[in-house]
Amino acid sequence: MHFLEGIIIALRSLVANKLRSVLTLIGVIIGVMTVIAVVSIISGMNRYVEAEISSLGSTTFLIRKFGLSTSSEEWLKQMKRGKLTLDDMEAIEKNCPDCWEVGAEAFSWRKVKYKNKHLSNMTIIGATANITEIANHEVNDGRTFSEFEVKHNRRVCFVGWEIKENLFPNQDPMGKDIKIGNHYFRIIGVAKKKGAFLGSNQDDFVLIPITTFEKLFARRFMLMIFVKARDFLSMQDAMDQCRVILRARRKVPYDKPDDFAMLTSESVMDFFRQYTRLALMVMGGIASISLVVGGIVIMNIMLVSVTERTREIGIRKALGARRRNILWQFLVEAVTLALVGGMVGIIAGAAIAQAISAFSPLPASVEVWSVVVALLVSSSVGIFFGIFPAMKAARLNPIEALRYE
Repeated sequence: MHFLEGIIIALRSLVANKLRSVLTLIGVIIGVMTVIAVVSIISGMNRYVEAEISSLGSTTFLIRKFGLSTSSEEWLKQMKRGKLTLDDMEAIEKNCPDCWEVGAEAFSWRKVKYKNKHLSNMTIIGATANITEIANHEVNDGRTFSEFEVKHNRRVCFVGWEIKENLFPNQDPMGKDIKIGNHYFRIIGVAKKKGAFLGSNQDDFVLIPITTFEKLFARRFMLMIFVKARDFLSMQDAMDQCRVILRARRKVPYDKPDDFAMLTSESVMDFFRQYTRLALMVMGGIASISLVVGGIVIMNIMLVSVTERTREIGIRKALGARRRNILWQFLVEAVTLALVGGMVGIIAGAAIAQAISAFSPLPASVEVWSVVVALLVSSSVGIFFGIFPAMKAARLNPIEALRYE
């Protein structure tokens, strides 16, 4: 009964003093709201990125000039590395027994035009014929280019959904010629629509044979080699074989690190998690400050409440209430105040996360553990900052309390 009575008294106090209640709880609300919103967005992003990256496959890894650098110093070192070449790709294809598929991609950005319509800064991808099997470019209409077309530098292209939608509304793009930079290419296929990935459009690309790309756009040539192992168990062996082949070709001394990077879907996901953990720590620090401020405000309001209710405390003690009863009553009130702020913060944080998810490409996923942690933290704030006012109330002399006006 004492516990329920304390909760009822605290809730009545909140209702009776609405403005004071809002000012009292605003720190706790902001702190909890920040934690819930940030955790929801980061959790949703992690799941989304994991789903997208896992489409690369658990047996596929990527070899490229740049690794996942976390510092400008490391990035400057990687800038000095030599570029990967098609000869490197062919060497891996010939000499790696555990490599089931080997392909390559290179990127540039150009204006794409059809008649009087154009799209600026479209991603032009030079690729080997087998890249759709390795890098997950699904066909919606037509086909991708063949080994023959790659070998003979054909000017054919496989376009993303954005190209079809903007340059060919209400018509079939198959067999049409588009202009990429200063060169014409014939459309032989259209990819399935993928949508945006963390705000980046995945449908604004044109895929062309890598030999044609090398010939026409070599000025901005940056090759990435995709390797697919026979199965998951042989993946590490395939990576080791590729490392040996490339180190030998690039004449890397035995006591020097690789001058290229090898990335798996797991390593990319781990790198992304590092950044989200950092963001979570920063926002957690900001939320902690808000919670401390909120706790101090709750303590001050509870001290005011003790002063206002001094005569009530004297009457309770005169009727037989012990110190622990008074202590428990005010402690329950402080915890109830903090919990109400926590629950409002949870609702506000979830609403903000869902609003961001609805009006932006950022996904959101409210985690049960974050709600539980928020409630526990709110309770802890109430207990920690409510102890002093509760002890002050419990120590009041009943005779002096009854005399208080």
